[in-house]
Amino acid sequence: MKFIYANLFVLLLLLGCNNSSKKIADENLNEVLITKDSLQNLDIRYKIANANGFENWKNVSELAFTFNVDRDQNHFQRSWIWKPKTADITMITGNDTLQYNRAKMDSLIEKADAAFINDKYWLLAPFQLIWDENITITEKEKVIAPISKNVLNQLTIVYGNEGGYTPGDAYDFFYDQNFKIKEWNFRKGNIEKPSMTTTWEDYENFKGIEIAKTHKDSTNNFQLYFTNISVKTETEN
Repeated sequence: MKFIYANLFVLLLLLGCNNSSKKIADENLNEVLITKDSLQNLDIRYKIANANGFENWKNVSELAFTFNVDRDQNHFQRSWIWKPKTADITMITGNDTLQYNRAKMDSLIEKADAAFINDKYWLLAPFQLIWDENITITEKEKVIAPISKNVLNQLTIVYGNEGGYTPGDAYDFFYDQNFKIKEWNFRKGNIEKPSMTTTWEDYENFKGIEIAKTHKDSTNNFQLYFTNISVKTETEN
């Protein structure tokens, strides 16, 4: 049975909504071309983004995906079609379809856009490390990952207290030697104890964009995953 479950919906909107105040153009950043020769000189955000195909983002004209959450016996989903070069968004939930442009929003659209920002953050968090502003960054080497207990490196970002839907929040990214994210913490309001911790797994390449399709918590009672992913590039249009 499919339905919107209020507490879960609120929780999901608390995750990954910090970049709502960013300029739309930043999602089309083409200036930063990352090569193997320059990789060692980049800060860790670019290394993680590049490991997920950031250099190919400039070619993407359309990205479609379905955002799914299973918690216990409850299921929630919504689908998106995003054209990043024009900022056109289509949201599909049940039998309803909403279309809008992120450069021309009003108060009625903001709730839908908050959902889009959240779902996009889960999908493309490695790129958000580059797109998002007003963040502070700290790094740690060889820490124990919260779920797997593997030894990984840690990048922590904390958002500023102004702007976005959830200002002041923090994320701990645990990544391997190949700069691929394996787990993360979300910490609301930068509190010490994680508000949520999940895996990053089931990576798949879509036209050069690496996406972790599945995220699970330590109990396996919560699973967030993506289906119906498709990427179109400029040469296909």
